[in-house]
Amino acid sequence: MLVIIGIIIVLSSVVGGYLMEHGNLSVLLQPAELVIIGGAAIGSFIIAAPMKTVKAVIQGVLGLLCSKTYRKEDYLEALLLLNGIFYKIRQQGLVAIESDVDDPEKSALFNRFPGIMKNNRAMSLITDTLRMVMTTTIAIYELESLLDSEIENHFEEMMIPSKIVTFIADGLPGLGIVAAVLGVVLTMGKIGAPPEILGHSIGAALVGTFLGVLLCYGFVGPMGKHLEHSVHEELQYLNVFKVALVAFVGGAAPKVALEFGRRVIPHDNKPLFTEVENILRQAKK
Repeated sequence: MLVIIGIIIVLSSVVGGYLMEHGNLSVLLQPAELVIIGGAAIGSFIIAAPMKTVKAVIQGVLGLLCSKTYRKEDYLEALLLLNGIFYKIRQQGLVAIESDVDDPEKSALFNRFPGIMKNNRAMSLITDTLRMVMTTTIAIYELESLLDSEIENHFEEMMIPSKIVTFIADGLPGLGIVAAVLGVVLTMGKIGAPPEILGHSIGAALVGTFLGVLLCYGFVGPMGKHLEHSVHEELQYLNVFKVALVAFVGGAAPKVALEFGRRVIPHDNKPLFTEVENILRQAKK
């Protein structure tokens, strides 16, 4: 929703300011310029990216319209799930969690948290870590290094749409110049025409530069930055699971491991220590 509001503000400000100076709006309506800039941008995007990246970028851009931001409730849900896992292992042993890890869809423990179940990266991190702890003997520093590598791999993968969208944005001003140059070429063919026709033709050519710069800094560039922010937010969420799991596997008590996880929650969404205590107490009841 905020993305749509931002687009409306950009368009209203640019067009509104132009009309306040008594500009002729019809001059800005140059479909040929849009075809040149938009078509060239899409073509360069297809040249630069393999098909799986194209799909990822399309999904990412469409996801901007309904982008999810993590709230305090999401982090509390993560802590509650970790608390359930840790206490079950502490009371019944690692074997007790085996069926939950092998088939999370049928696990009563995981199904209490549908929001986490929909997050494939979080579920993979949790289940793969627990499965490794159950089946192998791994030093705590090796486990932490392994999880860091996994999260870094997630970062590189999730950043691809942002990098591609930013790449397209960087090329838009240049493509706007291409459209403007083509407009000048057409104008030169009308060099003997009356001044009003030449003026209209030159104005139409300059619209190409205007559109390229506007699309870059007003729309596509900010979309790339929005995608980047979403990636960092996802990594912050995954980091809570990583830190808590490493602490617990390293020998920390369940409450201590949860406190490790709580401490790395971003400040704006970090629940108070007493708030977590009350929620855990209610969950136990």
